[in-house]
Amino acid sequence: MKKKILTVFATITLCVSFILGACSKETSTNEGNEFRYAMSGLYKPFNFKENDGKLVGFDVEIGEALAKKMGMKPVPVTNPWETLIQGLKAKKYDVILGSMAITEDRLKAVNFTNPYYRSGAQIFVAKKNNSISSVEDLKGKKIGVVKASTFKTLVEKHTDQITEYDSDITALMDLEPGRVDAVITDQMVGLRMIKEGKSNIKEAGKPLNLEEMGIAIRKDDKEMVKKVNKALEEIIKDGTYEKISKKWFGKNILGEEEKTK
Repeated sequence: MKKKILTVFATITLCVSFILGACSKETSTNEGNEFRYAMSGLYKPFNFKENDGKLVGFDVEIGEALAKKMGMKPVPVTNPWETLIQGLKAKKYDVILGSMAITEDRLKAVNFTNPYYRSGAQIFVAKKNNSISSVEDLKGKKIGVVKASTFKTLVEKHTDQITEYDSDITALMDLEPGRVDAVITDQMVGLRMIKEGKSNIKEAGKPLNLEEMGIAIRKDDKEMVKKVNKALEEIIKDGTYEKISKKWFGKNILGEEEKTK
C-alpha cells in the first residue's frame, strides 16, 4: 500500500513538473516576442497618458508599427526620463523610443538606430512677455527645462537660474503665472500646446538647433539595431510613417527627402 501511494505521488509530481515546465516555456516565448519600448509618458504629443491612463502619442504609434513589421507584440512602458538609459542597460525594456536626441555623450552609453524624426529646440515665453526674442536675451532670466535633457545643456551657457521639470508641459504651464521667464523645449511640443489653446504662450525667435531623434538600444544588442532599422525603413517606404506623422503634426517630421531613399 505504501509503495502504491509513493508511486501515485511520484506520478502527480511528474505531471505537475511537466505542466509548470510547459507554462514556463510558454511565458518565456511570449516575453521573447514582446517589443518593449520605453518613454517618459510626459512628452505630449509624442508620448503621454490620456485621462483613462492609456499611453498614446506619436512615439507610441511608431513603436506599434515597428513591432508589427518585426512580428512582435508592442509593449510601451514608462520610466522617468533621467533614468531611461539606466533602465535600458538593466534590461527593463528592449529600446528607448521616447524622443531621445542622438548626441555624442549618449552614443558612449548606447547605440542608436537611424533617425526617426528631426526637430529643433525652441524658446517659448508667455504671450505678454516681449523681453525675450533670442537666446542672448536669456541672460539672468529664469529658464525652465526638463531634467537631463539636451535643452538644459543649451541654456547653461546663458543663465544659472535653471528650473528643472519632470514634464515639458508642466514647464510650459508655468510661463503664464511667471514662475519661469522662458522654457526651452522641442518646437513641436510647444506648438501643439499653443494649437490646443491650453496656455497663453508664444514662440520667441527662431529654433536654436536641429536635432535628430533615434531609438536607443543596448550596446551589446546589435541584432536589435538591425531589426529596428529594417522595420523603420519599411514603414517609411510603405507610407505608414507618414500617415502617423501627419496624424499628429500635419506633416512628415522626418523630412520629405527620406521618402525617396
